[in-house]
Order: sequence, then C-alpha cells, then structure tokens
Amino acid sequence: MSSRPVRAALLSVYHKDRLAPLVQVLRQHGVTLYSTGGTQKFLEEEGAAVTAVEDLTGFPEVFGGRVKTLHPKVFGGILHRRHEAGDLAQAEQHGIPPIDLVVVDLYPFEETVASGADEQDVIEKIDIGGISLLRAAAKNFRDVLVVSSRDQYEAVTELLAQKNGATDLEDRRHYAAAAFAATSHYDTEIFKYVSQGTAVAGTALRQSAQPATPLRYGENPHQAGTFYGDLSALFDQLHGKQLSYNNLVDVDAAVALMAEFADGEPACAILKHTNACGVAQAATLREAYLNALSCDPTSAFGGVIIVNKEVDAATAAELNQLFFEVLIAPGYAAEALPVLQSKKNRILLRQKPVEFPKKQVKTLLNGIIEQDADRQTETAADFRTVTQSAPTAEETEALVFAAKICKHTKSNTIVLARAGQLLASGVGQTSRVDALRQAIEKARAFGFDLHGAVMASDAFFPFPDCVEIAGAAGIRAVVQPGGSIKDADSIRAADELGMAMVLTGVRHFKH
Repeated sequence: MSSRPVRAALLSVYHKDRLAPLVQVLRQHGVTLYSTGGTQKFLEEEGAAVTAVEDLTGFPEVFGGRVKTLHPKVFGGILHRRHEAGDLAQAEQHGIPPIDLVVVDLYPFEETVASGADEQDVIEKIDIGGISLLRAAAKNFRDVLVVSSRDQYEAVTELLAQKNGATDLEDRRHYAAAAFAATSHYDTEIFKYVSQGTAVAGTALRQSAQPATPLRYGENPHQAGTFYGDLSALFDQLHGKQLSYNNLVDVDAAVALMAEFADGEPACAILKHTNACGVAQAATLREAYLNALSCDPTSAFGGVIIVNKEVDAATAAELNQLFFEVLIAPGYAAEALPVLQSKKNRILLRQKPVEFPKKQVKTLLNGIIEQDADRQTETAADFRTVTQSAPTAEETEALVFAAKICKHTKSNTIVLARAGQLLASGVGQTSRVDALRQAIEKARAFGFDLHGAVMASDAFFPFPDCVEIAGAAGIRAVVQPGGSIKDADSIRAADELGMAMVLTGVRHFKH
C-alpha cells in the first residue's frame, strides 16, 4: 500500500527545539514512542508516554552512551519489509515491533569542528547510532518515514496532521532522499577532518555544500543555476532583489580582492565581469570611492562595489548617483541606508567575518580539478631590486598596491597604478603586449598622466618589449615575478630607460 499509518516512532535528537509540535501530533494519533536519554526526558516533560529503547532491547546504554540504539530489535523494527511474509514471521518470532517513523537530529560535528574544539571533543561528535538509524529508515522508505533534520519538523507535523497520521510513498521517498543527502554530507565532513595530514586525503575528492538556493538562471537566461552553500553565514542582505549567478561570481571576486585591503585605510573597489575597473585607497571612504570611480566610470555602470569600512552618509550620497548592481560593506551608518535603499532592486550586503575554504574546485572536461587557494600576497619585503635604480618609497607603495590588484585580475594582465589608485588595467589578453597597450589606452582615455606611474605584471616578460612600451609611456617602476630565460633583456631595457624593476619570484596567473 502506498499510504501507511504511523503507529510507532523512534525519536533520538541532539537539538530539542521545534520538536514539541511534532510530538503533540504523534500523541494525538496514539503513536507509540520509543526514545533514549535526553530525548526521552524531553518527551516525558511534554506529557508523552515513552518506552525507553533499553526496555525494548533488554540491553542498557553502555560506554557513556556510545552504544544505545545499535540492536536488532531497533534496526529489525525499522528494516523488516511489511510486504514480505518471511520478514513479518521473523519479526513476530523474535518479538520485534515495527517502527514506522524515525526522527534523528545528528550530533553537531561541523559546528564542533568550527568552534576550534580539541580532537577528542570533535571525535565524540561523530554520530554512529544516529546516522545508522537514518540510513536504515531511508533504505526502507517503502514502509518507514525518516526525519533527518529539525528544519523538517514543521513540514512533517503539517503532513501528518493533513493525512490523519499517515504518509504516502511519495512523501516517504522525498524524506529518504533528504536523509541520504544529510548522511552523505555528514560523512564528507568527517572524512575531511579525519584525513587531514594523511596520505588518504589526496586519493579522492570529497565535497559537499548545503543548502541549495535556486537562482533565477545561470550565466545566461537559457541556463539553469543553483547556489550550494550558506550565504547567510557571509552576508546579511539588507535590500534588493535576489542575487543572480553573475552577481555571485562578481561578489566572489570582489570579496577576494578586498581581503587584500581589509586592515588598511579606507578602500573601495568596483568590479565588472570579475575584474576591477576601479580600486583606490584614501583618507576617507568617500574619497576612495570617487578615486575608484574616476578610473573607469564607463565600466563602473552596473558593476559590483565593495568597501572595507562602514558606509557613511557622505559616501552613500555619492554612491547613490551611480547605477550599480551590488554594494558590499562591513556596515552601513543609519543615515546612509535610506539613501542607498531608494533604488528598489539595488542589492545591499553587509559582510560578516568568515574563513574561506583553503581549496578551490572547478569542473573540467569529464572531471574536477582542485587546487590550493592563492593565499600569497607579496609585500615590499618580498621585492628584489634587479636594476641600477631602486624604486622610491612612494613607488614601492604603488608597486605593492598594483601587485595586489594584478593578482586578482584575469591573465594575461597588466596593471598601471599610483600609490593608492588604479589607473588602468589590461585584462584577459592573449598577449602581454596587448594587455599593456590596452591599459595605456584606457588610462589616457580617462585623462590620466602616466608619467611617474608604476606597472605590475602577473607573469614574467619573455621579451623586453613591454618594458620599452611602458618606459615610453612614462612608467617609472615595474614589479613582475621574473623567471624568464630572457629576464636580463628586460632588466637591461629598464636600466637604459632609467626605470626601477623589482622581482617577486611568485607568479599569479588567474584563468
């Protein structure tokens, strides 16, 4: 039969909140309740009659609660097939009562890891009985309903109330799939923790992200899109429409770039298609924004903006004059929010502190590639001067600034800057010479004088041509990783032009 009444239920949960209404519905339908430990106490406080699992099994909880439900009378009650005469006969022979509903909220393993708890505390939060109960109930969804999260309590309560204490096969299959999603995610997180520092860690890729948020569409309207992860852990959305696929890609790039300036003076970055079209630091946030905007006001239209300080009223007034999709800030002054909320669809995000993954994954061909996230950022201490002239203090500051932006710009890239302000960049070009020429042309188009500016390259110069072109445009200092067999040619060109060049020894390709 598709419809099956719930006559007996096993409840064993870590978190008790939101459980009471479900318990009341089960009581109203005369459901026999089995439970353990703290859950049993909670149910009894709710006025429910409860049979302790140890009374069902005839065996007490042992090893500090590590073993309490792992018994044939529990798992037999869940797993025996109600349509198989042999199973029914064996259940009766061994005194195994049927269990039609299993409600389990697993030990908070992820939360314990995130809290920084010591290893022993983490290990004790690896659920054994709970996850086994979920798998057993989900496997036998033909006969058993499984509830694997407190987020499901309300929906299941309504379901049982509407269907007079029974469920359909479609209902049970839905919750079985959710249970297997929960156990798969749980096991993935345990593997990632336990395998750290072992040879097993690199033998297989294990990734799991939840919850799932359907997007309006993917990169284009004819593509479906979904975000997997908890955006609420990173942002509070204060205003605007739902984030789109392209919004999220740009927001990711913006957050990564601004992390380079998190602790410095006020900074603002404007991004379009994941590349910065304006970046600046200044004494005030308003000034930083205006300087960033002046870099390329054309591209800034419809872009994503991120700042590293609370948005004040003066900055909000300037921002409000530009059409942009998303603004990200660590906070917003009370008088700034109404101004920024004046545009209906404008997305305002308040960023929270969060630790980002140390690994990056990407689908490729018929598989997945994984790499370490690029966490390295060069400072002046990492610069090695290779020319006769060393950069001045102001040029060094500008080189550090330019190198940070270069790291987050699509290859091939060239970044032109002064201390605290991006002047222009050439992005995603197939030739580094083309990237440089694009940057020079853009800088001039927006009225910047490049005399005395600096240049950053994401990879080495295979020929001296870029140095020669930059020198002719007025560039006075260059930062690049070095490593070409013809480094000497570029260094010689810089010396002939009176330019300073520093090498970092670190390449920052971004594909």
